[in-house]
Amino acid sequence: MAAPTKTNGHTGEWTPNSWRSKPIKQCPEYPDQAALAKAVASLHRLPPIVHPREITELKNHLRDVAQGKAFLLQGGDCAELFDYCQQDAIESKIKLLLQMSLVLLWGANKRVVRIGRMAGQYAKPRSSPMEIVDGRQVPSFRGDILNGYHVDERQLDPERLVKAYHHSSATLNYIRASIASGIADLSKPLDWGLGHVRDPALKEKYEKAVEFLKDMRSFMHTIGAENEKFHTVDLFTSHEGLLLEYEEPLTRLLDDPSATSTSPKKQYYNTSAHFLWIGDRTRQLDHAHVEFFRGIANPLGVKVGPTTPASDLLALLRALNPEREPGKITLITRYGADKVADLLPAHIRAVEDSEYARTVVWQCDPMHGNTQSVSCGIKTRRFSNIFSELQQTLRIHKEQNSYLGGVHLELTGEPVTECLGGSENLAEDDLSTNYTSFCDPRLNEKQALELAFLIADHYRTERNGNGEV
Repeated sequence: MAAPTKTNGHTGEWTPNSWRSKPIKQCPEYPDQAALAKAVASLHRLPPIVHPREITELKNHLRDVAQGKAFLLQGGDCAELFDYCQQDAIESKIKLLLQMSLVLLWGANKRVVRIGRMAGQYAKPRSSPMEIVDGRQVPSFRGDILNGYHVDERQLDPERLVKAYHHSSATLNYIRASIASGIADLSKPLDWGLGHVRDPALKEKYEKAVEFLKDMRSFMHTIGAENEKFHTVDLFTSHEGLLLEYEEPLTRLLDDPSATSTSPKKQYYNTSAHFLWIGDRTRQLDHAHVEFFRGIANPLGVKVGPTTPASDLLALLRALNPEREPGKITLITRYGADKVADLLPAHIRAVEDSEYARTVVWQCDPMHGNTQSVSCGIKTRRFSNIFSELQQTLRIHKEQNSYLGGVHLELTGEPVTECLGGSENLAEDDLSTNYTSFCDPRLNEKQALELAFLIADHYRTERNGNGEV
């Protein structure tokens, strides 16, 4: 069946491979094209990782976020490794996202939509194709889907495309099994673990949130309104759609679960994840990544940074969402604490004063604009800067009569020491204690919970200020 035609300013009929006619950035040059063709052929034969019905469900949730009826929590590793595909690593991230969403539900009094940077976040853009390791110049590590971290594994290997598929599938399979087995059961929220929360004030706040939901569940049980949704949650998957050689063969023309007599019966879905985003380095309007993603039905994110002209935002929205579908596009802002006040208001006004008002999800990524290297050469982020950018973003959206619909964080459920500060007051000398990231520094579980409470306190204060309880 022929692909649906998409005109929206990009002339010509769209197909899953029409991106190949466009210029492209961050594209690997595989030396063995025969091996690449074999790996891509294998991906074409393999079944979808996610189902269109799940993608449609997420789109409906994001529509509610865009309209201010829900809040989006998205988080996970900077660069997922194949080695993270193990029970403890997966469970720790699920539990942290559940803990954070519990706090957000308590504070914002809105349904929380959860998306993990999991089950596919294996590719990373790099500013240089080469780097110096132990005095040697070697190809940069570009994520497990492309090459290995160890210096003797830096050659591009097409077989890693297939390995990425299988590790993504196994990770998502265990996420689903864990949730189906009751890891998210609100009748036993304390089973989610509080051992790492040693700060008495933080622990007391979390326990108040837990008691709130326990009381709510008890009330629902008393009136007979309890249902299976108290025992499970939705957790969707996402990754940066960087490597189009991987995304193309997993893009399939499938039945549209929401089709009507007047809408298409089939659409192209990228079945590698529920949600994908276009990075700050690959969002050029006339380049391959925008061309590819304009043709798929998945909800999409676009990173928005200091180098993004306000005029580009509308052009991107018109290319990626010509029908102005609410929730289809999430704008993920990432400026840095020292730039957000100067840049965010103009970006908000460019969108909210246009035909796209109230259709996008505004999401704050307070991580990427605040990366720095300390005197010892280690890459880190200061919790105070992350906190500041998020706090300023919340204030600016309120001043602009806009709605900050979500937060996008690089985090892990492990007790890492990669970001400075926080209530643990991690210093430079502490970074080497448990610095395990192979790419960018992540918040540990305690720092991530602190940010959740920042957002919760903001919305509780806002409601109380309006006379609400």
